[in-house]
Amino acid sequence: MSEATPHTIFPEAHCIRKGLCPVTKLRHQEANPIESHSIYFEVHGDADALARGESHKLVFIMGLNSSSFAWKPQVEYFTSTPELRAKYTVLVFDNRGVGNSGTPRGPYTTSGMAADAVALLDYLDWKKERDLNIIGVSLGGMISQELAYLIPDRISSLLLAVTTPGNPHWWQNMAPWYGLKTLARLTFTPPEQRAPLAMDMLFPQAWLDERDPDDPQGRTNREVQIEEFHFRVKNTRPQQLMGHLSQMLAALSHHVDVVRLSEIGRRVGARGAGWIGVVCGDEDHLVATSNSHRLVAGLRSTDDEIADFEEWEGTGHGIHVQRRKKFSELIERGVREGVARRAAA
Repeated sequence: MSEATPHTIFPEAHCIRKGLCPVTKLRHQEANPIESHSIYFEVHGDADALARGESHKLVFIMGLNSSSFAWKPQVEYFTSTPELRAKYTVLVFDNRGVGNSGTPRGPYTTSGMAADAVALLDYLDWKKERDLNIIGVSLGGMISQELAYLIPDRISSLLLAVTTPGNPHWWQNMAPWYGLKTLARLTFTPPEQRAPLAMDMLFPQAWLDERDPDDPQGRTNREVQIEEFHFRVKNTRPQQLMGHLSQMLAALSHHVDVVRLSEIGRRVGARGAGWIGVVCGDEDHLVATSNSHRLVAGLRSTDDEIADFEEWEGTGHGIHVQRRKKFSELIERGVREGVARRAAA
């Protein structure tokens, strides 16, 4: 299949490959309307380093109703210098139902979305043992749990950010009240008018009112992030209501019980296997921090040394944007720890 080239916000200079992974063709599911879709992806880094097998593969899985463009801070960080491009290869992709990917009929499940990721990784021939570093935020963290359960031996490090193991019943998976009512308002607000609502939901008020130290114009974080939001909306294909609601249903139906969390912990995070990190903010309006504590407890159920945990002060749900440098450095640490924990075994 010749790879399509939909519009992207990322620089072409360091893009190794991009296109559509024909998920349904790979699975021979063309006749099934529920599963009829392709997954849009981009690979960034140093093509020669990747071909020689010298770079660490980073797989970024985005959250609810957000495209791969929301990984802009991390793509910029890991492609910012020749040294970083040679050291890391970045894979970003749009989950089903958003961005440049297809929108099959819903409802979706996190296990089905994880199967999409496996199909993409196989399509790229990223199949080696302990070769992948998975980073998932929010719904992407839920998908990452299911992915780790499906292909544990291919994972070197797993970073689960502002996410949850879920619960048996959908009503137990609903966001805290402020986040829930904001999500409801966002569903029926035109994309170009969503920025103020989204900012207040994703970030603490105190941080939004601070000056952005990296902004040459001296604007506040709120002003900078609203501009970034509008930039992404302008450059992202409008999401269909089917995709929007179906991704929400995937989050509401997510549940990885303690038995499966324990298996993920043992197969991915034990010494000799790799590294698992769990990180959250203490001012999260969408996923209560108690869910991260439950997640860590499940992963550690057979070994207290499995899974590093950090709760960052004054940090909201948009953790990878608000603390972009610290978050990217945590990814780098996870890559190092994954290698070191196998070497020390």
